[in-house]
Order: sequence, then C-alpha cells, then structure tokens
Amino acid sequence: MLCAVRAAFWSEFRMNVDAYLDRIGLNARPPATLAGLTAIHRAHSLSIPYENIDVQFGRLVTIERPAIYEKIVEKKRGGWCYEMNGIMGWALGELGFNVTRATGSVMREASGDASNGNHLVLRVELPEGLYLADVGFGDGPRNPIRVVPGAFHADGFDFSLRRVDDRWWRLNNDPRGGAPSFDFNLDPADEKLLAEKCDFLQTAPTSPFVQNLVVQRHVPHGLEILRGRTLRSIRADGISDRVIANADELVETLKTVFALDLPDVAVLWPKIFARHEEVMAQKAANA
Repeated sequence: MLCAVRAAFWSEFRMNVDAYLDRIGLNARPPATLAGLTAIHRAHSLSIPYENIDVQFGRLVTIERPAIYEKIVEKKRGGWCYEMNGIMGWALGELGFNVTRATGSVMREASGDASNGNHLVLRVELPEGLYLADVGFGDGPRNPIRVVPGAFHADGFDFSLRRVDDRWWRLNNDPRGGAPSFDFNLDPADEKLLAEKCDFLQTAPTSPFVQNLVVQRHVPHGLEILRGRTLRSIRADGISDRVIANADELVETLKTVFALDLPDVAVLWPKIFARHEEVMAQKAANA
C-alpha cells in the first residue's frame, strides 16, 4: 500500500523535536501539562496550514513520520490530518505527554462506519482529565478539547461535543466551517485502517481531496479557506469571498495568505479552473 506502516522504521528514525517547536514558533520545550499542550496546539494551528497540494499533484502522501517530518518541518509545508496530527502526536510523545493515536470519522453521521479512519485524532491523558488534540481538521478548535459533553465558544467560533454511544463522540463544527461534524473514539487507532483510508482519499476519483484544491489556515482573528479558486475570509464581523483570477494570483495567494512558497502550483491552474467551472455549472442547474 502507498501508506504502508513501518513501525520499526519509525522507532529508528530520530527527529529533532526542537526543530518542530521552532517551526511552530516556540523557542523552549513546553512542560507535559495542560498549559504546555495548549501552547503547542495553538502554536501549530496558527503556524502550519492545512493543505492537500500533493494530492492535487498526484504525489505520494504517507502516514509515515519521517516523510511527514521532512515535509512539514524541513520543507516548511503544511499537510492534512494524517500529517498534521501525525507530526504533533510524535512531538507530544517526545515531550513526555501520554498521547495515543485515535480514530476519527468525518461526516460519520451521514456516511456511517464507512467513514471510519478518514481522520486521525490524538487522545491526551492529563491530570485534569482526558483531552482531544486535533490540529488536522482544518477549521476546528485551536485549543485541545476536554472530552466532556457540552457546547463551547472558542476564538470567535461555536462548537459542541456530545456522546453518540458508548464508544463514539461527535464534535459539531461551527456553522461557518467546512464539514459539519466528525466522530471519534479514543481507543488506539487501527493503523492498517488509517493507511487504507490515506490511500483512498488521495487516489479515489470520488474523494473531495482529489477533486479540489483545499488550503486552510488559522489567523489571529479568524480563518482563511481556499477551495479551488475561491478564497473565503471568515472574521467575527462577517465572511468575504474572492475568486482567484489566474495562476499567478493563485501562487501569490498561497505565498502571502498561507505562507506556502510554491511556484510550481501554477501548473495545476487548468485543473483548478475546470473544476470551478464544473461546480458553478452544477449549482446553476440546481438553482
């Protein structure tokens, strides 16, 4: 499989946790406490964009930590859930946190168990209780979440958490976000299932990650979300959309808005443009 798991290789590969912390703007190792977890979670959310650019190019995306470390830390790229939570989960373990890779399931309320494993989340056990750490949803909370039922407001956005059954929880996203919800259970993840879903999401013609460019970034006062040609800026006082005009503007937007200096993305413009026209035509037909 493309995303084959090689646990022995992971244990042999030594990554520089201080380089990761520098990547997210922290110049000291936070303690393995709730305050330390919150500092890492927020710094990662505000420093590293969520993006599926490699999928758009047809390049291999893997759940293996060495490749993720090279991409995010050394090449200053972003990533999707398997990469974002993969690198943060590794760093948390290196820093002494009790962290477990766990199973997420985006839109399980609509698709059922077929969605299981299409999202990676992290379980972190602290003296204060059990926490969900997730920097890989793209537009989810910037702070780790105490796993208790209830609604909460964070950084200008509204979320809620509830039990679905004796194994699964559901996080309801802010209505202005992308996917309305994801489910998760806190048992250790089935790494084979994660690898299979990683393969599917980057190769299946029906996968939204194959169909469309997606780049998202937390900014101090809101969110920036690029889907295809449309850049959406979400702030407390409203939402504004801008349509990217051409390949040069796409490259410039990635650089200035998302801190991704990737001139080669220009070659994707015909594909992105065609997909935008297809989606607009579908909306017009359904109007």
